[in-house]
Amino acid sequence: MTTLQQVELQCPICETRFRSQTVVSTNSFGGKHTDFHERATGTQPLPYLIHTCNRCGYSGADRDFTEEADVSPTLKERVWNELAPSITSGTLTGSEKYEAAAKIAEWQGMEARHIADLYIRAAWCTVDEGDIEAERYFRRRSVWKFVEALESFDGITRDERPVITYLVGELWRRIGDLTQACKWFGKVPKAVAEHEDPASRQWVIDAARQQRDNPREWFG
Repeated sequence: MTTLQQVELQCPICETRFRSQTVVSTNSFGGKHTDFHERATGTQPLPYLIHTCNRCGYSGADRDFTEEADVSPTLKERVWNELAPSITSGTLTGSEKYEAAAKIAEWQGMEARHIADLYIRAAWCTVDEGDIEAERYFRRRSVWKFVEALESFDGITRDERPVITYLVGELWRRIGDLTQACKWFGKVPKAVAEHEDPASRQWVIDAARQQRDNPREWFG
């Protein structure tokens, strides 16, 4: 069960003080989906892990509303020009909040892996929102950033490479591009071989083979 708590935050862009809800505790059940999306009992926690200023649209996690937030004049301008107009339409959905946070992370020049994580969480939110088109859109944005991270020298640690390589294949599978999916599933054994403890990542090879040869939803 997910427990929420009201918090008071101050936006580092427009200095507006507003109330939001944050996750105090949660529990997952049924394991993880093939794209590692965890589900919780009752209220799903994802939409409450990101906060959005109700005046300018600035969005981020708890730490992004502290004095340590990286706010430049250029960022302020982009938030006002590109995010603030969306606030007039009412409360943002969970996926919209993650999309805003991902855009801010890109404007701040943050690592591709971090941006990919935000976009995949946006995709997970769309599952509950019942928006299939948006789900596919966010999965594409996520997979592009995961690939960018994998292709950079230190974007993904060697310890994480097997799982992220598999995840790229799974995202392409869910998007509907089976050619790309099989290509990335085929890269998993090499990523595992380069891991310091290959035996501990054998399950990733098994998962990639399963999804390549007989795709289905599983929980683990």
